[in-house]
Amino acid sequence: MKRIWIGFLLIFLSACQPVSVETQSPTTIVTLTPSPSATVDWFPPTVTPELSATTEITPTPGIMSELGEIIFRDDFISPDGWTVPQSDRGQISIGNGEINIIINESGTLFVGTLEKPDLRDFYAEITANPILCSPDDEYGFLFRVSGRNQYYRFVLSCDGEVRLDKIIGENGTILYPWTRSASVPVGAPSVSKLAVLAVGDQIHVFINGDPQFTIQDRELKVGSFGVYARSVGDNAVTVSFSNLIVRDVLSKQ
Repeated sequence: MKRIWIGFLLIFLSACQPVSVETQSPTTIVTLTPSPSATVDWFPPTVTPELSATTEITPTPGIMSELGEIIFRDDFISPDGWTVPQSDRGQISIGNGEINIIINESGTLFVGTLEKPDLRDFYAEITANPILCSPDDEYGFLFRVSGRNQYYRFVLSCDGEVRLDKIIGENGTILYPWTRSASVPVGAPSVSKLAVLAVGDQIHVFINGDPQFTIQDRELKVGSFGVYARSVGDNAVTVSFSNLIVRDVLSKQ
């Protein structure tokens, strides 16, 4: 195994911006009424996460991790292994080296998830390319995915903000609130490399190689990956993703 030494100097973001759309409440999660449909509901009511009162956002002076060989790669030539919705509201298509999310109706979100691999510790990166989007529209990368409705959601907005959510069924928790980042391109078209280093309960987030924040959360321990987009504005949304690469991680003692 060829090992690559990578030093991650994680820069703690000392001040989080206020959550732009959610109203904080004393509880940490919000529960929505389940859909009465007995069939698979591709478009459940939008989960509105509440800000977590207990999540630890810690300043980490640095982490040295040894990244091993690539343990998973998806070049998006075939849809094999992916679960994706199809609807008159939009679609997710896979081919020609990309997974494309096209949304035609405002207020709609689309999630595409991989069945495998199920991983605990990893470094994963994917290239995101919003082609059409309004300032409030969202797109992002899912990790530690278990089923369709349990995952961490690393989200970017088209007006230059970043956020991290935890979704479990119809409950959502904001682990890191909307915060403006110079690493997030404003508008579309644009291209960004999104990366996550997950080691145990430590989650380190990067955009275009720049460290964004570190979160400590113990709830979701293992899972796969996925992609996400949501239309908030009045116009159509189109986002493409490519080059999903996952590497093994060995913590350096």
